[in-house]
Amino acid sequence: MPEISRFLGIIIRMHYRDHAPPHFHAHYGEFEVTVEIETGVVTGRFPKRALAAVIEWHSLYQDALLIDWQKAENRETLDSIPPLE
Repeated sequence: MPEISRFLGIIIRMHYRDHAPPHFHAHYGEFEVTVEIETGVVTGRFPKRALAAVIEWHSLYQDALLIDWQKAENRETLDSIPPLE
């Protein structure tokens, strides 16, 4: 599962040819959430501050995430997405 970004101890990954709807996985220590790219719906558990950072990052890079999703479906190399600063 390729890593596309890393910030504040959070690792963002996306699987190749994963199931719909388009989404990414965020990992923080023992916690993991899945975030739907188009709707922002979150599934899983995350500490409150870490989740807020992931949601903010998602809102900044939603278009880039959708491009990476298309690349993942085609098994192309994914682009790195800047971290949250």
